[in-house]
Amino acid sequence: MRWLLGVLLILLVLLQYRLWIADGSIAEQHRLRQQVKEFNQVNEQLRARNAVLEREVLELQTGNAGVEQRAREQLNLVREGETFYQVEGAELDSSSGAGQAVEDSR
Repeated sequence: MRWLLGVLLILLVLLQYRLWIADGSIAEQHRLRQQVKEFNQVNEQLRARNAVLEREVLELQTGNAGVEQRAREQLNLVREGETFYQVEGAELDSSSGAGQAVEDSR
């Protein structure tokens, strides 16, 4: 009778080990669920970024307005007949383009 109790106790310990520690355990399932949530969040951010890039590509493909806007903002290009003024100062934010103005002298 003692050996049966010993065998059952060893079996219980082995099953508890598999439940809490081994591959496929509750802890591992919880960790994998957390990873899935994190990956889904990253995927949503990437989908949003891709949607923005897709809109930009479509704008650039459909007309010159997007190309002209990028040329003005990134390359500081102006049209023929326009006068470009750039005001520099400590209180102006240079990244926002707030210190730049273009005057059309038509």
